[in-house]
Amino acid sequence: MFLSFLRRWPLLLLLLPLGACGGPSAPPVEPQTSAPRTLKLLAWQAPTILNPHLATGFKDGEASRVTLEPLASFDGEGKLIPILAAEAPSLENGQVAKDGKSVIWKLKPGVLWSDGQPFSAEDVVFTYQFISDPKTGATTAGNYEGVESVTAPDPLTVKVTFKEATSAWFLPFVGNEGSILPRHLFQNYTGDKARQAPGNLLPAGTGPYRVSQFKPGDVVFYEPNPHYREAKSLGFERLELKGGGDAVSAARAVLETGDADYAFNLQVESNLLKNLEGAGAGRLVPHLGSLGERILFNFTDPQSPEKSAPHPFFTDAKVRQAFTLAVDRALIARQFYGVTGTATANVVLAPREFVSPNTKIDFDPTQAAQLLDEAGWRDSDGDGVRDKNGAKLRVVFQTSVNPLRQKTQQVVKQALQGLGVEVELKSVDPSVFFSGDPANPDTLERFNADLQMFTTGNTNPDPGKYLKTFTCPEIPSAANNWSGDNYSRFCQKEYDQLWRTSQQERNPERRRRLFMQMNDLLVKNYVLIPLVHRADVAGVGKTLQGVRLTPWDRNTWNIGAWRKKEKSR
Repeated sequence: MFLSFLRRWPLLLLLLPLGACGGPSAPPVEPQTSAPRTLKLLAWQAPTILNPHLATGFKDGEASRVTLEPLASFDGEGKLIPILAAEAPSLENGQVAKDGKSVIWKLKPGVLWSDGQPFSAEDVVFTYQFISDPKTGATTAGNYEGVESVTAPDPLTVKVTFKEATSAWFLPFVGNEGSILPRHLFQNYTGDKARQAPGNLLPAGTGPYRVSQFKPGDVVFYEPNPHYREAKSLGFERLELKGGGDAVSAARAVLETGDADYAFNLQVESNLLKNLEGAGAGRLVPHLGSLGERILFNFTDPQSPEKSAPHPFFTDAKVRQAFTLAVDRALIARQFYGVTGTATANVVLAPREFVSPNTKIDFDPTQAAQLLDEAGWRDSDGDGVRDKNGAKLRVVFQTSVNPLRQKTQQVVKQALQGLGVEVELKSVDPSVFFSGDPANPDTLERFNADLQMFTTGNTNPDPGKYLKTFTCPEIPSAANNWSGDNYSRFCQKEYDQLWRTSQQERNPERRRRLFMQMNDLLVKNYVLIPLVHRADVAGVGKTLQGVRLTPWDRNTWNIGAWRKKEKSR
């Protein structure tokens, strides 16, 4: 159960984590008897950058998290686990201020970067400066906007001061979005030079393994970090993270043939996954966290220069509602996801305490047709496509290349065509779709289509930052180098005010209700079509141990604890 401890903490300490003294640890494993050992990982959505602060896709976080570390991270039970921090801040140890306006992090002594340089509080201060510079266009900047300052009273102490009292003091420097960058390698690559940094492709980190070679869109090779604080306990002498292919072939390589040890994001039909698992070479590890597959409406005309004009028909709520009612979400969840997902009508899907009970899944093609009639969209010339004032009801529906997504596209296309909507399907290579490349017109941020489908969710137990992605300032544009997360370009003053109020609210119950109110506003205004609350499904080889998934970090967050046991003979 996610964060059941929430109810035990009052006021600003709503999400105060339980104390913890050590980093992630592996369960007992059999001793290794042979070397060298190579860990083979598959990421069919190939990584293209190894700086999570400039990345868009989870694929890049999986790859960068092997070598870069945050101060702490939440495990699957909602406990804050110190990583570079010596201990978890709390009210009891005096590191969380009683007024909610600051938090102090004590760092582990003797930590070195993988190039041998010492790690210190100055690296944490620099990371904040790198992320908060608007010219950097950091995709993680939302976690830091409530920060007034980050200072280093001494080399092993970091003080984060907030602009207002906050319940979410743990947002900065925690989880994948809190990964610390080495000041000595990035200090000459800040602002508009950020994407030129060599460290984006060949990072130095404090994690268990360091990158030895990276071919963007293809493969990452890692070797043990000789300066890692637990270097002698590492289970592998080489890591190979291979990208490309598709989710089915990745699943087959782990579950059926045993050619690989691990594959993440196995977005494959449930029955096929179970059949592959039956071969016995590996096992499925599903984790139902915060991720949701959804379809976004484009509130701007994709044909307009710099996305400056309103969409010709999605600005009409009746049209968006009609599209929503036409999609059979229960059918999609049942037919394609099975035990790995359930139909949903919500935006926030975890922790359970924040999930709204006020929404429902509606499927009513008859009402959808009536709504389009009321909106003035009728088939006046009998060609099967609705029209209005000489314009046809045509949409381009895009998503990333994946058999499951293409099948979902077909179901949605058939439903919309039944309403009299002409639908063109577009599939984009995931290495492009999730690349965050501001120069590429086929990315999520550019949204050169009318509808687009993908999975996302809050990457932190507090959904505030995630809900911020629907505010007006988060809209990607040419002016901000296409770096915002509000891909739909939805903008409403009422929603923005709710979000600002939630950030200033110190009462946990009122704050929880504000989050639900924002969720409900998005759903009931048909800003998007939530489809499936889907599990993060990993394929894990039969001999691989220590893999512990958490919805609040990338799957490789504890890769230093992964081991292989000897196969029985």
